[in-house]
Amino acid sequence: MPGAPFPGNQLKEYFRQTGEVWLFTVRFFREAIRRPFEWRELLHQCYTIGNKSLFLVGMTGFIMGLVLTLQTRPTMEEFGAVAYMPSMVGISIIREIGPVITALICAGKIGSSIGAELGSMKVTEQIAAMEVSGTNPFKFLVVTRILAATLMVPLLVIMSDTISLFGSFLVEHFKGEVSFRLFFNQIFRNLTFGDLIPATVKTFFFGFAIGLVGCFKGYYSREGTAGVGRAANSAVVIASMLLFVIDFIAVLVADIFYDL
Repeated sequence: MPGAPFPGNQLKEYFRQTGEVWLFTVRFFREAIRRPFEWRELLHQCYTIGNKSLFLVGMTGFIMGLVLTLQTRPTMEEFGAVAYMPSMVGISIIREIGPVITALICAGKIGSSIGAELGSMKVTEQIAAMEVSGTNPFKFLVVTRILAATLMVPLLVIMSDTISLFGSFLVEHFKGEVSFRLFFNQIFRNLTFGDLIPATVKTFFFGFAIGLVGCFKGYYSREGTAGVGRAANSAVVIASMLLFVIDFIAVLVADIFYDL
């Protein structure tokens, strides 16, 4: 078909991008352990990423808890298993739904923000100016943002899970007259470290993936202002797909440990 891209070129571009991401990741770890450390910028990025995402993540978690409980309760009533609602909702949110949904929200909010910010700095030659002035732009811009995303996404997930469970409690309280103490006692009675540890550990990988993809797309943005938009868009798409891959690997590894 005339004008259609040749599959070999697409495959070549895929391997080229994969190699660039790998080198970018290796450079991150090399720069992250090398002095001087940009503590002030790291704290600033942690505050920026956490503060700007706080309301969106909290509102999403609250609605998620309400909807999940409202949708599940009628089915549980049909089977006479309403008493298991708190434990079922709690385990579902903490193990899988909360981390994945919150990470997807963060990919859209944080990934696009980092990609657009670094992309605009790239096309306006601010990064080149930092290199000329003797500043290490990679350490100052990239390392701090990836570390901040890695640290803040787990905290946002914990906050989202808490608010989501509170939303679920409100539904159970008004529909089933379940007390606050009874609701959360049933949740924590059925939770184990096998539920909490894998769900928490994988959120660090979620945050790292979001920060890495956003920084990579923004740092190597091209073709002027149009490239900034493409960098922000591709950062969200690639980070979202990568989250599902990481989640699948995390569940697979956890399942293997359960069997041992």
